[in-house]
Amino acid sequence: MFVGREREIATLNKLYDEKSFQMVVIYGRRRIGKTTLISKFISNKPAIFFTAQEVNDTLNLTQFSKKIYSFFDIPQTTGAFGSWNDAFSFLGKKAEEKQFILAFDEFPYAVSANRSLKSILQTAIDHEFLNTGLYLILCGSHMGFMENEVLGYKSPLFGRRTAQIKLEGFDYYDAGKMLADFSNEDKLKFYACIGGTPHYLSQIKASETFEENIKRLYFDISGYLYNEPMMLFQQELREPAMYNSIVAAIAGGASRLNEISTKINEESSKVGKYLQALINLQIVHKIYPFGENPQNSRKGIYHIADNCYDFWYSFIFPAKPEIESGNGDIIADNEVFGEKLSYYIGKPPFENICLQYLQRKNRNKMLPFTATSFGSWWGTDPKEKTQTDFDVVAANRIDKKIILGECKWKNRIDDVAEIQKLMSKEHLLSEYKDRYYYLFSKVTFTEKAKKLMSNKLVLITADMLFENS
Repeated sequence: MFVGREREIATLNKLYDEKSFQMVVIYGRRRIGKTTLISKFISNKPAIFFTAQEVNDTLNLTQFSKKIYSFFDIPQTTGAFGSWNDAFSFLGKKAEEKQFILAFDEFPYAVSANRSLKSILQTAIDHEFLNTGLYLILCGSHMGFMENEVLGYKSPLFGRRTAQIKLEGFDYYDAGKMLADFSNEDKLKFYACIGGTPHYLSQIKASETFEENIKRLYFDISGYLYNEPMMLFQQELREPAMYNSIVAAIAGGASRLNEISTKINEESSKVGKYLQALINLQIVHKIYPFGENPQNSRKGIYHIADNCYDFWYSFIFPAKPEIESGNGDIIADNEVFGEKLSYYIGKPPFENICLQYLQRKNRNKMLPFTATSFGSWWGTDPKEKTQTDFDVVAANRIDKKIILGECKWKNRIDDVAEIQKLMSKEHLLSEYKDRYYYLFSKVTFTEKAKKLMSNKLVLITADMLFENS
């Protein structure tokens, strides 16, 4: 089932229509849907789709040759190309005759087997491909490699790419398309606990309840997601134990560098480098209060960006001994489901979902104004002398217009009181004169609250998050 990726497909098709040489770099974490995206794009086009393996150079070249022979109807009994130079030269001559796509998946594997391959490809681009209709796609899961060894200025391939796509997980809305058999509330709960990685979402069974799916995937030693975060660390990173400790510390409530360092008993300078690697992998992100300059602000805090990792380190990691003893169901029923899960979803997954909603609405010109910046805000209320926050913020700094929002994932709220509380903060971020207030709620609003709605106050329920986005 292919859902979402409309912008990526549109970009790829636009370049294809130019009928000139293209080198598109597509990269992102494992399981994020890169291969599926490429397969969808080439489905109605002439294309060679080669996936490199973790084997030696000879075997990769042999398999590459077979893919070329198959595409051009050359007998498979023909011997493999003598070198990558020969293979690329052959493709360059063919590309002079007609346009076709060469999708080279898991490019880092091929380079690890032949360190000269980047230079060989660079030469082929400059001398064989440049004036042809060849549409080259280089794809890889190793984020650091793709950014440094392919896109980086020290790479032989630097400056050759015509486009790059860093593929990320689905937002809540596109994730929901893969969960059509579930209620909107369950779609949001799944997204909060599993995230937007398409391959993970594909493991959810429509025949099972939310709770049954979560138990099967996380709380059983044979479950698909039981060891997934640890396995990805082992595949992607050299020191998985250190990264594991850092993410566990963040999940445990440490949000600042000194707090994380203290919790795992490591030097801050060392931890900072590992945190940057986790940010590059999109597992962790560092956020600042809305309006703060990241270059000089000391208010930045670390959050786990990936919902699957956040849920795993919050609930699975601390309970691994019990789960491995066969008590996963008991742990899930008594330590996860219910109020504890509701609290977990409320901060920060539901807040991020609400922010995604505003971003979607903004792209579709469905907000009161066009927002140019998004985030959340926290700080001291000078009037009340207390710490306070806005869960979501969307603003246009030039026009001085702002949306200030609160997000409540609870089965029952005093919605009128929440509205009053939200609108009582009008003295905060006072440089924005034109102000709009949004209250997001898991449940429906009372009639009394609905009567307070205006062009300045918008009330959004969980069901409404899936309407016209």
